[in-house]
Amino acid sequence: MFQQQAAAPADIAVNPGPSDTPQCLAWSPVANTLAVGSWDSTIKAYEISPTGQTQPRQEFKLGGPVLGTTFVADGSKLVSAGADKTVQLCDLASGQMQQVGAHDAPVKTVTYINSLSCIMTGSWDKTLKFWDLRSPQPVSTQALSERCYAADAVGNLAAVATADKKISMYTLQGGPTPFKQVETSLKMQTRCVSVFPTGDGLAVGSIEGRVAIHYADPTRAAKDNFSFKCHRDNKNIYCVNDIGFHPAYGTFATVGSDGIFTFWDKENRNRLKSFPKSQAQITCCGFNGDGSLFAYGIGYDWSKGHEGYNANSPKGIFVHGVTDEEVRPRPDKKK
Repeated sequence: MFQQQAAAPADIAVNPGPSDTPQCLAWSPVANTLAVGSWDSTIKAYEISPTGQTQPRQEFKLGGPVLGTTFVADGSKLVSAGADKTVQLCDLASGQMQQVGAHDAPVKTVTYINSLSCIMTGSWDKTLKFWDLRSPQPVSTQALSERCYAADAVGNLAAVATADKKISMYTLQGGPTPFKQVETSLKMQTRCVSVFPTGDGLAVGSIEGRVAIHYADPTRAAKDNFSFKCHRDNKNIYCVNDIGFHPAYGTFATVGSDGIFTFWDKENRNRLKSFPKSQAQITCCGFNGDGSLFAYGIGYDWSKGHEGYNANSPKGIFVHGVTDEEVRPRPDKKK
């Protein structure tokens, strides 16, 4: 289905990096500020130059591993989702933290909802909550069918992937409202979900080295939904740990336990480019606001259990300078 292209040169390391595996990262919507949440219970923020050079800006210490992070609309603050069951607001200027939410189990995801000026958190307590940062109580709580493993929101669409391999979709206009629930075409555990920049569908990745494309509109879903294999070699199948969409082109990146990141074109069903194998598994990724930089984190993702853990294994954050040729949609000439 996808045609593979050549690899790219080495990328720039972000220093100082986290002391344990990075779990999540987010770019500011208004500047090249990168936030990285890690298993060392920190969120580190960096200023990234257009050429990929890095400068530390701020660091926050939380009460447990950081499982998710996002920026508020003006980029002045971060919001964290933590294994300590809390949601923290982190001020980049003052370095102060304030608890703005909580769940009854670890909080796996946090997403800023521009249209509602609120944050959305998903937890292993099987709830999805929406928070106004000025109030300690959620403005809305949605019951989930199982534990939240991944979530995202763009425009009027929010999507939540749960432990039972279901995707719950919500419309956001006028407040979160359940739209529909579907079971993914993937056979094994869901690892990540990312909503298209157009807000009309989503991509789901799983531990089986496969990605599924789902459209929200039933008519388009019937003819355009598909799945494809990725992050595999002749002997092994690897987890798809994260998916990140290019903000301008709508092409996307996948990263996996094989230590490789790849750019894809879902409209033309082309593999745009696969990149050299990293020093360790890739755990998270994302494009900056204009799509010129691509950040990714490496470290142990526990895909091989406790037996695969090595405290001395490489871990860190890297920034790749994106060229237009790497991410621009490319129709298949054979069609």
